[in-house]
Amino acid sequence: MTLGLASAAVLAAGGYWLKDSEPAWHGGALSAAAADVVRAWGRAQLKGSLPTDPSQQAQALDGLVSRMETAIAAFPTYTQDELAQLLTLLASAPGRIGLAGLQTPWSEATDEELHKMFAGMQRSRISLKQQAYLGLHDLIGAAYFSEAHTWTVLGYPGPQAL
Repeated sequence: MTLGLASAAVLAAGGYWLKDSEPAWHGGALSAAAADVVRAWGRAQLKGSLPTDPSQQAQALDGLVSRMETAIAAFPTYTQDELAQLLTLLASAPGRIGLAGLQTPWSEATDEELHKMFAGMQRSRISLKQQAYLGLHDLIGAAYFSEAHTWTVLGYPGPQAL
């Protein structure tokens, strides 16, 4: 019971603190902080699939952010709200540290730090961390590879003409 009360108190304090934070999703677009989360996550998750040239990689990650916005906009409002809450939490320093276990800001995190974070979230005994990881992992992969020019890295020639 003590653990449950402590968890409730932490969540209430976090919710109070985040209530004045910039929302991650507003007006059909990700906030700059949420876009940083998507870019960093995508950079680490898609390593080997992204262009190696830094300017082309930045362009590819900007395209990922744009396709994530398109995907989120297509979801029902309640799903958009849940994703916005998750991204708002991850974009905040306390959420990044507490939920993702990432000390370094998203835009400064190395691939090694991000892969360590992925492993921690995947193997966590806390189902919320696992669900957050799996959800973002799948969304980032789907958004990135929804663009035809990304298929060549997979060896996928595209749909066959019937």
